[in-house]
Amino acid sequence: MQEKATDNMNAKSELWSLSFRDLFYKYVRFLPLFVLSVAFALLGAYMYLRYKVPVYSASGSLIIKNENKPTNGDQFEQLVNNGGALNISSEIEIFKSRPLMERVVKALELQISYFAIGKIKEVNIYRQGPFVIKPVIINDSNSSFTLVVKSVGLNEFKINKEPKLYKYNQEIKNSHGIFVVQKKYDGPAGASYRVEWEPTASAASKYAGLVQVQPKTPGTGILNITMRVPNPELGADIINKLMTEYSNYTVEQKMLSSDQTLAFIDERLKDIGGKLDSVKQLALNYQNQSNIIDVDAQSELFRTVISESDKQVNEEIARRYVIDFLDGYINEKKNDFSKVPSTLTIEDPTLMQMTSQYNLMQAERKRLLNANVPPAHPMIKELEGQIEKFRTNIRESLKNIKAASDPIIARASSRSSSSESQLKTMPTKKMELEERIKQVVRYEGLFKLFSDQREITAIQRSSITTNSDIVNRAGISWDPVSPKKRSIQMLAILAGLLIPAIFIFLGEVLNDKVSTRFDIEKITSAPILGEIGHSYAPNTLVVSKSTRSMVAEQFRIIRSNLQYVLTGKEKSTILVTSSFSGEGKSYVSTNIGAVLSLTGKKTVILEFDIRKPKVLSGLGMSKGPGISNFLVGKTDNLAELIRPVPEYENLFVLGCGPVPPNPSELLLGERVDQLFAWLQTNFDMVIIDTAPVGMVSDAMTLGKYAEASLYLVRQGHTFKKQVALIDEFYNDKKLPKVSIILNDVKLKPGYGYYGYGRYGYGYGYGYGSYYEEETAPSNFFERLLEKLDIRKLFRAKKKNK
Repeated sequence: MQEKATDNMNAKSELWSLSFRDLFYKYVRFLPLFVLSVAFALLGAYMYLRYKVPVYSASGSLIIKNENKPTNGDQFEQLVNNGGALNISSEIEIFKSRPLMERVVKALELQISYFAIGKIKEVNIYRQGPFVIKPVIINDSNSSFTLVVKSVGLNEFKINKEPKLYKYNQEIKNSHGIFVVQKKYDGPAGASYRVEWEPTASAASKYAGLVQVQPKTPGTGILNITMRVPNPELGADIINKLMTEYSNYTVEQKMLSSDQTLAFIDERLKDIGGKLDSVKQLALNYQNQSNIIDVDAQSELFRTVISESDKQVNEEIARRYVIDFLDGYINEKKNDFSKVPSTLTIEDPTLMQMTSQYNLMQAERKRLLNANVPPAHPMIKELEGQIEKFRTNIRESLKNIKAASDPIIARASSRSSSSESQLKTMPTKKMELEERIKQVVRYEGLFKLFSDQREITAIQRSSITTNSDIVNRAGISWDPVSPKKRSIQMLAILAGLLIPAIFIFLGEVLNDKVSTRFDIEKITSAPILGEIGHSYAPNTLVVSKSTRSMVAEQFRIIRSNLQYVLTGKEKSTILVTSSFSGEGKSYVSTNIGAVLSLTGKKTVILEFDIRKPKVLSGLGMSKGPGISNFLVGKTDNLAELIRPVPEYENLFVLGCGPVPPNPSELLLGERVDQLFAWLQTNFDMVIIDTAPVGMVSDAMTLGKYAEASLYLVRQGHTFKKQVALIDEFYNDKKLPKVSIILNDVKLKPGYGYYGYGRYGYGYGYGYGSYYEEETAPSNFFERLLEKLDIRKLFRAKKKNK
């Protein structure tokens, strides 16, 4: 049992090894189809590359600097830093915004695009054309239009196929406006160009949609800006200009904020300066009128107390003045979406933090509006809600600060009143003078405060720089990113090989008929006795003493293999059947009988396919009494029914006779036993040509009289599912010693090997002088495949060696 299992494993290994070789030869025979498919695919790739407008990629990078430096609470440091961290996502949206791209379009004059008109395609010739068009007047600046310029000679051209000739540098007037065509260099004569003009907003929208901005790595401020355009120089110019305009834009926004603060401070200085001059003049006039020159030494101490108290009161009043001003500024409707001026002298950290956050939200809202975000957008509405909340909190904080100053003022005023009561003896005029001096001091303090604030803001404005630096400027690369020539060609070759391979594979998969020996062996374990090639001989009987054809030799091989099946018996009966009609039972039965008779064995062929008898007609013999006559009892002399086959010494045939109406019942009668008993006594070999076992039960009925069964499978005719029926007969022993013969094997280029297996025989191309070749009719395609048979090359190399 172990040896048998080992033999089965070796057979399977050999089977799979051959299947891959057969698969290779199957595809090689279609080599012209593959060559033609690849040729058409490459032609398609060439046409695609020829007509496709190439796309080029341009890229640059810049770094966004984070200006949110830590502060120690110092008001000057906070103002200079101009507070607030940059949001990278917001800056990316600014890069891709239409307003910023409009600045680029205007700077590069991208409203006008130039295209060279070729026979196959149009090419963008940005800055490469022989002329430029300068619009003088555009009649409708909101509509796009196209001009076709065709050069005529060196200094003249036509526009839009008009018969009129124009010269360079002269004004041209048409329905779209007035233009001047300026010559750059002498272009080719007769060349045509298409010039497109589109509004700035339209051009900006088109190019902004092509810009891609992405952070180089997470957590860094380096941005990569890329875009794909039909001209590499155009892409490089747009990206470089876009980075420059972004830097200018950020500087302009910072200066605008500083200018607003300076305007507010200048307005307050003007108001306070006027009041200060007024109180100074009043104090001077009063002093001159009262002739007050010196102060009594006795009142020096009281004046000191009064001065300190008044100073404290003045500081608190100044703070309350600023508080009232800020509260009024915030409360005004027109300042709802304006930044809050500096908190000036109010040193409250909570108020300063809320004011800074309030100004940041105002700046963010303005930036979003400038980026064309609609006022009704939820993001805007959310910011406005937060602004309103901070406005309420700021006013409440101002109210609390103002309320806290009341006790301070009361205590300082109390001390001042106490000291003043001590000075009642002082002249009234002197006290009036002191009051006027206090007013002067108060306004001087306010004026100094706003003057210092203006200097701080001026320093801040002078130190404004851009928040970005260009890392890599965009360069010009003439290597297109699409289409990639090498990739398209490789894809075409792959498609050219894959498409026919898929069709061939589908043909093999959908083929439900037996094509090779492998198709049989992978379904059934029944042994294959041999293979019979396709014969082009005109006669059914192809085996004789003198024939050396390939098919005759294959029958001789089957005769040799039969000795392993019949185990050396001198007399044997062989049953020949198949799955259904047309698989060559009569042909094989006749030639098996002939090849056995050549060995000296007395052989008889029984035409037991009594429904469709073909043995006699294949031998060219006339019909007559036969098996059916004996079975119905019309004759008892079998010797009279058996006829010799002409030109064959030991070959005889027993015909069917008249076709009976009940063939199945006849085979169950006792005369069948008498028939085979007489035949097996008088003949060495009995060949039973019976009906297909897959259609009727005759073969199973006659199987008890035979020692072996030959089951016919025809290439390209027998269905694979019918091979499973053979396995059933073999494993269940419904027929004696079932062996398979593969019939009508056709040798085609690419299928040069069919025979192999445990009996060690085979055939194919290259049999040389061993066989007599049969000449088969061939068509043009087969002759072409024969010439392309690559195995001839290997055989030639082997012969040379």
